[in-house]
Amino acid sequence: MDEEGRVLREDAMPPLEDGEVRDAYRRMLFARTADALSVSFQRQGRMFTYPPNLGQEAIAGAFGRVMRKEDWLVPAFRELGAWIQKGARMRDIFKLWMGIEEGNRMSEAPRMLPPAVPIASQCLHAAGIGKAMRYLKEEAAVFVFVGDGGTSSGDFHEALNFAAVWDAPVVFIIQNNQYAISVPLRMQTRARTLASKAEGFGIPGIQVDGNDFLALSTVAQAARRRALETGPVLIEALTYRRGAHTTSDDPSKYRTPEEERAWEAKDPLRRLRLYLESRGLWSEADEQSECDACRKEVEQEFLIAEAHPACTPEDVFRHAYREMPVDLKRQQAELEKYLNWKEHYPWPS
Repeated sequence: MDEEGRVLREDAMPPLEDGEVRDAYRRMLFARTADALSVSFQRQGRMFTYPPNLGQEAIAGAFGRVMRKEDWLVPAFRELGAWIQKGARMRDIFKLWMGIEEGNRMSEAPRMLPPAVPIASQCLHAAGIGKAMRYLKEEAAVFVFVGDGGTSSGDFHEALNFAAVWDAPVVFIIQNNQYAISVPLRMQTRARTLASKAEGFGIPGIQVDGNDFLALSTVAQAARRRALETGPVLIEALTYRRGAHTTSDDPSKYRTPEEERAWEAKDPLRRLRLYLESRGLWSEADEQSECDACRKEVEQEFLIAEAHPACTPEDVFRHAYREMPVDLKRQQAELEKYLNWKEHYPWPS
């Protein structure tokens, strides 16, 4: 569809009923509301650094909808809508950004790895999981997300090569939001497109409008089917990070207001809402009611997370292994000694 929500190619429409598209919009609206409140909570000093999702909700919304319970989700850190659709609770997501290790568990989201801040490292994990599933003859796919900056990482290329050689059922999704922190795409690569990088690995590469939920849904369904049948596929979803890279960033230092306004007109929620309104499936009253309900639910989830007991020094060590190895036990003992330095190094009387 175009920027005004008008369908351009009926032949490329996904097989979704009106009610399914309406539900998808509701989920994207929930993700945007949760994202906006997360930024607010961080600014209030109630959470640590947070990576906003504003402007990229359609990608997570479309691929999250295609994923099944048996599929694996291997996230980067800006796919909030996909996490929620996989089953993650907002209370756990809030714990994650509060620095509470328990938040990484996402116990209600089957087959979802924790977010990976080290750039593109998650791509290798996804390729390995995919090979294992192919070996075990599981009928499931792996969905892994990475940013445009991650495509310059060695881990990204190694993962694509490994997955291609072993026909691993992995869908690699590049969220090309035009900037890797402050580095623009033009300084990231000389490739014609990021999707064209697939050619060197002998796998399909597809570029899609990352702000068009309908186009994304068509591509996501085809990508999952192709991954299961023959092996990996690379998707480049063109979008724009309308907010900061994280709440520690100031995007005004490296991009212009004119550029931001141009991309605001392509906003994914605006486009899908216009599409629904044109079909009589959404109204201003629906919007207000849904926003109010989303806000109330998110605030309740945040209060649950905020009431969680404070972290202890042991939390830094005890979540890495089922049984803590000797070297970590030694490091933990050293930290405890440091924190209790008055007992170990008393001042002379």
